Amino acid sequence: MITLYATGAGFGLPELSPYVTKTEIQLMMAGLPYRKEGGRREDAPKGQLPWIEDDGQTISDSTFIRAHIERKYDIDLDAGLSSRARAEAWAIERMVENHLGWTSGYFRFLDPANFAKGPAHWFDGAPEEVRETLRQGLLEAVSANIRAVGVGRHSQEEIVWLGTLSLRALDEILGEKAFLMADHPTGVDAITFGVLAGILTSFFDSPLRREAERHDNLVAYIDRMMDRFYPTHPWRLSKAA
Repeated sequence: MITLYATGAGFGLPELSPYVTKTEIQLMMAGLPYRKEGGRREDAPKGQLPWIEDDGQTISDSTFIRAHIERKYDIDLDAGLSSRARAEAWAIERMVENHLGWTSGYFRFLDPANFAKGPAHWFDGAPEEVRETLRQGLLEAVSANIRAVGVGRHSQEEIVWLGTLSLRALDEILGEKAFLMADHPTGVDAITFGVLAGILTSFFDSPLRREAERHDNLVAYIDRMMDRFYPTHPWRLSKAA
């Protein structure tokens, strides 16, 4: 059985990390049995989650995990899509992972109120004398990463504007369809769901969340994905809280 090293539930989400969410949903799509274990970035082969162990083989990074399971188990998560649609799905995935995801991360970590109610509590179990040092270390590391990709070099208003462009693009691409590329979820829906759910969770407040809530079809899309892949998770209840 495949072992998925994950972050775990929190912040009103079934998984804290959109990239772990991506891999977990793709494993579900593939119909592959798996078990989840808590993972730490310090133990990860590439210093990030997720990673999997499969029959003695370790694979890290959600994109390479997908490639592994498709090759090994002869599965195509984009079955039925044309070559043009596959290319479009890849472009959407890059926009979501490499742009929208960073704007979401900015408001989760670098908004002081959100950090205090969320990620700061990851260190509650550490000795009291080092908790603040650990929290500041996390903030500095995340801030450096967000700045390195370019998002963190902008004002908050500019970051909201950039994120809004991506939300509008997803809204237009989805249109009246149930899922992004077909009448059923394909590979790109896994990461799009993970990032959008992270923006829309009621646990955090942000101007980006309020922009996302303006797009009724994106909100309904996340509800459909949640119902399909995490049917016992109290998503609608968390949104109403």
